[in-house]
Amino acid sequence: MSVLVVGLMSGTSLDGIDAALVEIGHASEARLVAFHTHPYSLERRTLIAESIAGGTTQELAMLHHELGEWSAEAARELLRLADVEPRQLACVASHGQTVWHEPGRATLQLGCAATIAERLGVRVVSDFRSRDVAAGGQGAPLVPMADAMLFGHPERGRALLNVGGMANVTWVPRRGALEGVYAFDTGPGVAVIDAVTRLTDPSARYDVDGRRAAAGAAVESLLERLLAAEYFMAAPPKSTGREAFGDAYAADLMHGVREERPGASHDDCVATALELTVRSVADAVGRWLPPGPGHDLLVAGGGARNPTLMARLGTLLGEWTVRPFEDEFFDGDAKEAVAFAYLGWRALEGLSGNVPAATGAQGPRVLGTVTC
Repeated sequence: MSVLVVGLMSGTSLDGIDAALVEIGHASEARLVAFHTHPYSLERRTLIAESIAGGTTQELAMLHHELGEWSAEAARELLRLADVEPRQLACVASHGQTVWHEPGRATLQLGCAATIAERLGVRVVSDFRSRDVAAGGQGAPLVPMADAMLFGHPERGRALLNVGGMANVTWVPRRGALEGVYAFDTGPGVAVIDAVTRLTDPSARYDVDGRRAAAGAAVESLLERLLAAEYFMAAPPKSTGREAFGDAYAADLMHGVREERPGASHDDCVATALELTVRSVADAVGRWLPPGPGHDLLVAGGGARNPTLMARLGTLLGEWTVRPFEDEFFDGDAKEAVAFAYLGWRALEGLSGNVPAATGAQGPRVLGTVTC
């Protein structure tokens, strides 16, 4: 018997809350029914960014409450668009907004589950990452369970790349089988590109269609130094976040561009940021994923909407068939919200949600706390 679950995801790009209504029949079957992005206003985005950067205890507590309210708003709007009542849901699965992620030690996502449950009158599954961290894991990435069970190729290997604020890749030998699955964060996705774009033009949210990166020229000497950093060289399992690749990193990158190339344009800065993302992804794929011509690599997240980024990935990963996730499934912007809807369902069923080979946890764990 199938059930309906709403998955809510607010990522490191701080664009808004992605809400997906998902019909789940069993452990290897999930169908996207409806999808809606509840965008953050400039005021909300600024509040989140400032609280992450150095909010007081009071400010973080208030943000926790506000994110719960905004999450309930996103879910209500999705249900309205789908003509579904909250009482028809098995649960809402809310990832929340990560405000701190220190791999293997601590992770904190805000967005009050009690507020969501109160506003909608349904069960809420939240706080997915903490159990994996408590079991010795990185707490990320968690999407690999959905990648393996729902989005792998039914007969052969496939890689699934998500280029959100951070970028993460999953290798799935065959759909439905967890043996041989592994995944990790490759480094920055669009977070550094977006931050550099905003620093050079405060009125812009991101580099539309990658036009500015295409107009600029990356600074090779700086890229060589940046890509020699410990994170890029480290073996999986590994995960990262805005703590490492956020606004401060973007400002340092811009400073490095201008030191290396006096008179460099703003577009050169954006081009260097984009090249950092695509090369770190391509290097990671080449180093850690099984070689072989013709392997599929499906790309989701905001980066998949950037033609310059996608073209560079295709060039650097010539042996791979690089294409958007939606060519095979549905709108790639919905993928992470669908994944957390699936993890919420697994929690209700008492099924593990982590892939220990991806997170480094001591073993499989049921992820999430249920608020009734």
